[in-house]
Amino acid sequence: MPEREIPAGTMDDVDAVTRAVLTASRLLVAVSARSLAEVEERVTLPQFRMLVVLSTRGATKLVSLAELLQVAPSTAMRMVDRLIAAGLADRQTNPDNRRETLLQLTEEGRRTVEDVTARRRAEIAEIVSRLGPTQRLALIEALNAFNKAGGEPLAPALDDPEPHPLGWVVDGALAHDA
Repeated sequence: MPEREIPAGTMDDVDAVTRAVLTASRLLVAVSARSLAEVEERVTLPQFRMLVVLSTRGATKLVSLAELLQVAPSTAMRMVDRLIAAGLADRQTNPDNRRETLLQLTEEGRRTVEDVTARRRAEIAEIVSRLGPTQRLALIEALNAFNKAGGEPLAPALDDPEPHPLGWVVDGALAHDA
């Protein structure tokens, strides 16, 4: 396979790559915002992040949830209270330690995560379909390298049985905090 031609001056141009990633990030934020549009009256972006974490991790302690979202436990508790009031999450007593409470998605919460993720996937697929095969391959290689450098695990394939839109896969199985 022939080497790709690299334009002069771009071999080690961190600023050019940073600008390209920032532009792509802006596009992906817009896609994310549009995918949330149908549920924005019920769920804010931070609340949706919490739903995704609960979808990924299963029943989770409040402290663990706060750590994963990098918020104070009191902030996480307020978010949980709003999600419970909206019927998207609920609390249960930890069967292994009756003094602990676990937070989990309701069926409506699970459907919300699945619907938003499906809309996001469809819009990204539409954008990717406008690229040629060589551009797609280059994008896969570049994004995989970028994700690896940032420590982000690969998103699920379309036919994966368990959605885990934000990663947190450990040894091939979803991580759960009981």
